[in-house]
Amino acid sequence: MKKTVLITGSSSGIGKAAAKYFSEKGWNVAATMRRPEDEKDLRESANLRLIRLDVQDEASIAEAVRQTIAAFGKIDVLVNNAGYGLAGVAEFIREADIRRQFDVNVFGVMAVTSAVLPHFRANKSGRIINVSSMGGRVTFPLFSYYHATKFAIEGYSESLNYELNPLGIDVKIIEPGGVKTDFGGRSMDMVKTDHPDYQHLQDKLVAALSDGSNIPTEAKDVAKVIFRAATTTGSRMRYIVGSDARMMWTVKRLFGTTFQQKAVKSFYKI
Repeated sequence: MKKTVLITGSSSGIGKAAAKYFSEKGWNVAATMRRPEDEKDLRESANLRLIRLDVQDEASIAEAVRQTIAAFGKIDVLVNNAGYGLAGVAEFIREADIRRQFDVNVFGVMAVTSAVLPHFRANKSGRIINVSSMGGRVTFPLFSYYHATKFAIEGYSESLNYELNPLGIDVKIIEPGGVKTDFGGRSMDMVKTDHPDYQHLQDKLVAALSDGSNIPTEAKDVAKVIFRAATTTGSRMRYIVGSDARMMWTVKRLFGTTFQQKAVKSFYKI
């Protein structure tokens, strides 16, 4: 029997690449997104369905889970991929924007997971794959709230794994570094300030973000790792993706946070 994966945020980037890759590997795929009617690249087939799911809308989450089970009979793997980056000087980011960042990146993940867990528990099996980030391990300037969400996902995933293992369910975490997607475009909200105390820092980081020439990883590279995490029989929890992610984590792990921050400051000349 074919296995089934439900993927959130499948309209672009890593989510779309994962939907394509799992489908190519013969899986049933529920490619969920906020506006499936606008999707032009992914095509529905016998083993791929486009389903509406907005992680900020609990009714749409429940309906997406229901539609997936109705279409394919079972969900074997949940990939929590939907998310975006909020960047800017923390002091000047509005509370409403901060709340939306947490609503999508943290509470959305939790809501989708909670909606799928009864199905997993009934089947005494299931795997949850949370797409975190290198930013859940190491930090960069102007991303304080984004990092806060990814650090939250790391802790949530670790603790959840304790609860679910006795039930035949486990949790994996994917930690990509820079990926050639639209993360710097529609998947990022950049809040700028003209305050002179922050101008130099902001200018340096905005220039770095606009230059994607040195990004080492493609979305399909991450999709392949997600598939490996979905199909492994091993207990490994974390999957770091990309040479930049591995390098930054190695520096922090070996030399500590202070050294890692000095390295970042030196790199960006801030």
